[in-house]
Amino acid sequence: MRKKKQAGGEIAPIGYNPRAAYKLHLEIFPVSALKQRVGMDYSWGLERIEFHLLIYITEGRCTHVVDFESIACGQGSLLMLQPGQVQRFDMTTEWQGWLVIFRPEFLLPIKPTALVPELEVFHHLEELPAHLALKMSEQNAVVESITRMFNDTQLDVNTSIMHMLLRNQLQALLNRLHLIADLCEQVECANTVLLKRFELFRRTVEQNFHREHRVTEYAKRLGCSEKSLCRAVQEVSGSNTKVFLSKRIALEAKRLLVFTCLPISVIGHQLGFDEATNFVKFFRHEAGCSPSDFRRQISQLSSA
Repeated sequence: MRKKKQAGGEIAPIGYNPRAAYKLHLEIFPVSALKQRVGMDYSWGLERIEFHLLIYITEGRCTHVVDFESIACGQGSLLMLQPGQVQRFDMTTEWQGWLVIFRPEFLLPIKPTALVPELEVFHHLEELPAHLALKMSEQNAVVESITRMFNDTQLDVNTSIMHMLLRNQLQALLNRLHLIADLCEQVECANTVLLKRFELFRRTVEQNFHREHRVTEYAKRLGCSEKSLCRAVQEVSGSNTKVFLSKRIALEAKRLLVFTCLPISVIGHQLGFDEATNFVKFFRHEAGCSPSDFRRQISQLSSA
């Protein structure tokens, strides 16, 4: 899990790389063991993960960075990060918790024909919010699940059977998190129709944001009026539709600026901008600086 810099200054990806003696495709360990595992010379800067990472805070407070956004966390905070996201651990404060790491392949059934509706939860991990603040009853249930999984990973048993057990336990935990997230959304928005419309919009944006920037076109794809779409997005996310879409485009721009050495004009083209000047203008409005300034700032932060 040591971080390496690639040529050009971009952030190198970090893959799932447990200790040599560990043979399982899912790993759980306490935050207290993190520094010891990565070594004293580890640089606690931004890093791009290639695995799913669940972080649960049991004590203290910290500020975790996810996709260039700072998230204030305390006891009961649960972070769910996806492959490709940028993150940074806060090691300036005292906090404790658990880390659950697993590769995307771990979620797949052994045989394609074994796919059943119950496993669909694995295909919608990206719909989980990056941060959940759990109630006390929810905290107890999550800690119990993680602790049980951790204890099972310490057993010296048949690896194939253990993988099946852990996959089932992880499925149960993720199902619980989806229920918690759904309840949170329902508290904020009791209108089921609006919730469903927003979810469809979010999925459609994820598939088309790099080539479609017009809210009107998304409304057509969803078969509703632009006004109805805007109402759903505002009700559920607290943001207007154009801002929601622009934030997703800007996030991808930031990732490309940091992950690659691609020229700014090429990045703009990949994100659906006909002219580099239009992309620069858009990015400056969203990020408060030019693409080149953002790339330079992140490079300096990562090497600090």
